Amino acid sequence: MKRNISLAIMAAVCTATMAQQTITVSVSNPMKTARKDQPVVIPLAQYGDVRSALVTTAGGETPCQLDDLDQDERYDELCFLADLNAGESRQYSVTLYNEGEPRPYPARVYTEMLMRNDKVKEKNRHNNYIESITARGDCANSYNLQHHHGVDFESELNGIRIYFDKRQTIDLYGKFKKRLELKETQFYTSAEQKTQGYGDDVLWVGNTFGLGAFRGWDGHEPTMIDPVRSRTQRIISYGPLRTIVEVIDRGWTAPHPTPNAQRPTPITMTLRYTQYAGHRDTDVDVSFDRDVSDYRFSTGIINVKGSQEFTDKKGLRACWGTDYPSTDTVKWKRETVGLAICIPQRHIASEEPANKDNYAYVVKTEGSHMSYKISYTSANEEFGYHSAREWFDYLKAWKRELEQPIKVETR
Repeated sequence: MKRNISLAIMAAVCTATMAQQTITVSVSNPMKTARKDQPVVIPLAQYGDVRSALVTTAGGETPCQLDDLDQDERYDELCFLADLNAGESRQYSVTLYNEGEPRPYPARVYTEMLMRNDKVKEKNRHNNYIESITARGDCANSYNLQHHHGVDFESELNGIRIYFDKRQTIDLYGKFKKRLELKETQFYTSAEQKTQGYGDDVLWVGNTFGLGAFRGWDGHEPTMIDPVRSRTQRIISYGPLRTIVEVIDRGWTAPHPTPNAQRPTPITMTLRYTQYAGHRDTDVDVSFDRDVSDYRFSTGIINVKGSQEFTDKKGLRACWGTDYPSTDTVKWKRETVGLAICIPQRHIASEEPANKDNYAYVVKTEGSHMSYKISYTSANEEFGYHSAREWFDYLKAWKRELEQPIKVETR
């Protein structure tokens, strides 16, 4: 009997040991300036079936997040945000468990998809929440399928929606205060909310790039993402530290650069947008189902009416301008915004001259993937930038940070 009890105790100890594993993550800042909310991402494939996690540093708990990127009910990545002084190195202890649920933390980001509810009259109180939607390529009006025309997401500093149609344009919400607002306003701010200091739509986009929409290129001008076999928007992660949303274009017959080429085989493209807490910039990752190195694509930013342009001729391009965010110039006031896009030079085929619509780039992939970043500010912000000079100076510092990422080592 004693032997059986001892074996049971040993089994319990082994099970408890197997239920968790701890790794040390060293994070260092190579810059001579302090940095906040720096994303630290740990791939989890080598650690088995992780179900929950705890991150600590200097005896305190650090909020973390587990994400299932491929939607197979297994977590693929853990992320947390690091605050580092100039030149600082900091160690984090990460404990991974193969049981339990992710720990709850205060939300610092938000995302939603909504279908209209005909019984709800207020435009900011619809409640038919969805997580994914797919429209066939011959859908007559996919733009109006969703309540605010496409998935939206935000950090405390920004707010974005992506139109669910062939434009896939990125439209912008400008804030006065640093906080989350889209759950309350749903991109349709009421008069009462405006008196309370809530923000609103601040950009008219039309058929332009808006803020960094990804398009085809026919050798002369950008083309829409059309025709496609189907178009999907879906939410991959809700937070609390980052939102991840995807736009999937299946069977896209994109323009092929070779003159008189045989009709190209349709390609499938996935656009992944990642929004981190504390960031006004957004990560854009573009992936294809095959090598498309011989194709050319396009992206850029809208040429806001009368805007000032900035370019470093090395992948950073921006503008500062003022225009109405709607064709209704009675109901809406003119809004001043600063826009920016930053593309690694290896992906740039050419920087196109500005025209009445866009500041455009022709871009190329490395095999089947490329990535870039987009950012913006609204002059309404109490916490932001209020002149072209301030905005452009900020962007130069932003790019220096992008070129000197924090260093992460695990053991």
